[in-house]
Amino acid sequence: MVVRLLGSPALAGIGGSLLGMGRFLVAYPTGKLTDTYGRRVGMVVGLVLGLVGGIGLGVSVVASSFPLFLVGMSVLGLGVGAGQQLRVATVDMYPPSRRAEGLGYVLTGSVVGAFIAPMLVAGADWVAARTGGEPLAVTWFLMPMALVPAIALTLMVRPDPKAIAADLKRYWPNYQPPPSQAGQQASAARSGLWAFMRHPTKQVAYVSYAAPQGTMAMMMVMTPLVMHSSGHQLSLISFAVSLHVVGMFGFSIVLGRWADRIGRKPLLWAGLLTQALGAVLVPVTSFYWIITLGLFLVGVGWSAVNVSSTTVLADTTGPEERGRAVGANDALAGAWSILTPLASGLVAEASGLMVVGMVGAAMAGLPLLLMGRLREVSPGRYTAAAAAPLP
Repeated sequence: MVVRLLGSPALAGIGGSLLGMGRFLVAYPTGKLTDTYGRRVGMVVGLVLGLVGGIGLGVSVVASSFPLFLVGMSVLGLGVGAGQQLRVATVDMYPPSRRAEGLGYVLTGSVVGAFIAPMLVAGADWVAARTGGEPLAVTWFLMPMALVPAIALTLMVRPDPKAIAADLKRYWPNYQPPPSQAGQQASAARSGLWAFMRHPTKQVAYVSYAAPQGTMAMMMVMTPLVMHSSGHQLSLISFAVSLHVVGMFGFSIVLGRWADRIGRKPLLWAGLLTQALGAVLVPVTSFYWIITLGLFLVGVGWSAVNVSSTTVLADTTGPEERGRAVGANDALAGAWSILTPLASGLVAEASGLMVVGMVGAAMAGLPLLLMGRLREVSPGRYTAAAAAPLP
């Protein structure tokens, strides 16, 4: 779209930057909104923003307006960021013994979306060919076909997931609140961004999610460079990225069940080590399947960390503060993932792609130094020392 509007690829990366910035800006405010008014409100806000942003992008192509493109992409980024509260709505509806599994179902649905999106683009090409329209614009104008039903279905959800979280025993008769967490919900009135940052268990979750997010952003910049420099075709690069997406979401249910059975902490360890291994494999050779395996492992490692860290935050917060806790997580990761792709380009130019891989691996392994603060006595249950904020 940038090339279509400006005639030059010089600013081709600005769309991704605007998406990342929108997610960073909206994550915590949306969490506060959902904590106050319920999860449905935040999810609908995200869908509506996505709808408005998408239509604005279509209009920008028709009007050949780059400023309108910037506005549309920014609004779309806000919608994508607000939509991340779907994870909070999911963990609200499950007791700790099945919380990670429930999150896995939603994340696995992202794989379905990855197949629907190309179908939508193909449909836009078909419509444009028969109406004389601009395919780039028609693609965005078809977005209401997906988002309007999603808005309607979200509004039909009863009761609000936050209400389920506040009375889990009503929906899960065998559920008994852990004594070690009984006081956490009462502290919601004193919670906030600073309180979350001082909480030792949440610190581990935040760092464990932000670091792999940055590593993955670096690998998504570096992998096409490695493959292109090795002479691999664009179609092969696209296939490798598709396998990476499968790694990100395709195993979420299995990983969620593991987190519920063996614990969040072991899955965090496994995810971080897996991603570090993948980051090293990407630049170590020009052999296509080794590079692809590395990128796939980066996605699988991120998936394990996403499931386990999000569940840790849900375990250690009550319904009144859970949206903000996860929103802070997304904001921190968003800020980090804006910086790391820029840094990877500078490092690659100065020291080579292998150094970028080593930096990515080191960054993925950094949270392991904080694992001593995550004192999980059984899946979803933590010691009193781990649950108390730092002075």
